[in-house]
Amino acid sequence: MEESLGQKWKQREFALASVSDLSSAPSSASPGIARFDSDGLQIHHQSHQIPFNVDPRTVQLFKVSPVQSVCVVEGSDVGKKTLYSRGVTIQFRNDEESAAFHCVVQQWKKEVNAQEGNVRNGTITTSKSKFDEKIESSSAKMYFHYYGQLLHQQNMLQDYVRTGTYHAAVLENRADFIGRVVVDVGAGSGILSLFAAQAGAKHVYAVEASEMAEYARKLIAGNPTLAQRITVIKGKVEDVELPEKADILISEPMGTLLVNERMLESYVIARDRFLVPTGKMFPGVGRIHMAPFTDEYLFIEIANKALFWQQQNYYGVDLTPLHGTAFQGYFSQPVVDAFDPRLLIAPSMFHVIDFTKIKEEELYEIDIPLRFIASVGTRVHGLACWFDVLFNGSTVQRWLTTAPGSPTTHWYQLRCVLSQPIYVMAGQEITGRLHLIAHNAQSYTIYLTLSAKMWGPGAEQGGILQTSSCKLDLKEPYYRMSQPQAYALAQDQQPQPLIQTQDLDEPEIVQQPLPNSCAQIDSLMRNV
Repeated sequence: MEESLGQKWKQREFALASVSDLSSAPSSASPGIARFDSDGLQIHHQSHQIPFNVDPRTVQLFKVSPVQSVCVVEGSDVGKKTLYSRGVTIQFRNDEESAAFHCVVQQWKKEVNAQEGNVRNGTITTSKSKFDEKIESSSAKMYFHYYGQLLHQQNMLQDYVRTGTYHAAVLENRADFIGRVVVDVGAGSGILSLFAAQAGAKHVYAVEASEMAEYARKLIAGNPTLAQRITVIKGKVEDVELPEKADILISEPMGTLLVNERMLESYVIARDRFLVPTGKMFPGVGRIHMAPFTDEYLFIEIANKALFWQQQNYYGVDLTPLHGTAFQGYFSQPVVDAFDPRLLIAPSMFHVIDFTKIKEEELYEIDIPLRFIASVGTRVHGLACWFDVLFNGSTVQRWLTTAPGSPTTHWYQLRCVLSQPIYVMAGQEITGRLHLIAHNAQSYTIYLTLSAKMWGPGAEQGGILQTSSCKLDLKEPYYRMSQPQAYALAQDQQPQPLIQTQDLDEPEIVQQPLPNSCAQIDSLMRNV
């Protein structure tokens, strides 16, 4: 059972430098306290025994200076004109406490309206955020429960490629952070907020919707030299109100295949709501990389899972009617693991997502045309995918990559495996389409088609020799988590990096160099 609003906001107190009635002379001002309790918000001041009670549905709060605000409560309506029964001027000890108070009041008002509804003209309307409208409640509940646990935060913190790259990107670009207002979108443990404070941020608003917000407060409070410049706000970025605009957004919104969990949409919404027009986003650009691969071992492993359903006498029951469904079911799972980059049979291409420009709605459906030139004759078992993101700092540009052959991250890589492989020859063109459609379980349905174009005489007339398609659910991957298999290098072959830094001014398909080790792969395949 969810806690009541009174319990939730209890113990929230703000010391006030002075409180005075609007109808009284300024000399009547005296120190006071603003307290949230089970009766709502009460403003006490020493010269009055009766507190000023505030109704969240009718209160109006106006900031007249960084430390002074006017609070008025709606009284009654006369025609179309609204009258106010009472108002007070409140002054805070500093602008940080003033900003925190305004945040709490705005969040309090939103939650009261969401739970009780606003009664207007005889109708009841409930407040529902954009997040709640597009995401299934059960999925959101599991999502925030997962990220509300310290063990999962530890898993991400111990991804030293991830955490180290963020730390370097922030600290190497101190010029972007010094004296600036930062919003940490989906702050989690608060580690990125602490990095921003280390880099000299004027103030950081750490927005976190899960119960991890309480742990973040505790962690930040344990670092007092930084804590005074960080405010943790529990809530979704779609719902919360902030007292000022941000110069920088920082976030770790990437999921498997970059887009899983659909947090990129929240990152873009935060951009539109909070970021000044000239502000920066860390990271600012993401790229989904793709290349066809061959992996006979993986294909056989997945196909063999369905052998259980080929039993004709399982305790006297024939299971074979479900074999075909089970076979397709196993191939509907994207494979998440780390693989040897030499399994790729063509140079990769990439699709750019510019977080600073893309519209939220453009993330609902992502359509990527595919075109590759095979480097070797072999069976194509599917499409391998990974991503990287760019921190485009004023001083240093830094990439965070999840590419095969690079140090492994907790994202690993992702492979879409075809239930019907296709055959290609060296130099043959492979075309297709990767189509991602968002669904309300915070993920995507993947539609993949790969085709081998005609080769040899008559190829100039076009035509398709083979086509294979599959439908996969990014929400339900097969977490294989194996380390790359060790393939022996030929004597004349030297290891080469798969990814090369590329100029973002050329977002078209880029063909990248690929080591040629297909002789070893062909040898292994012949022994299967």
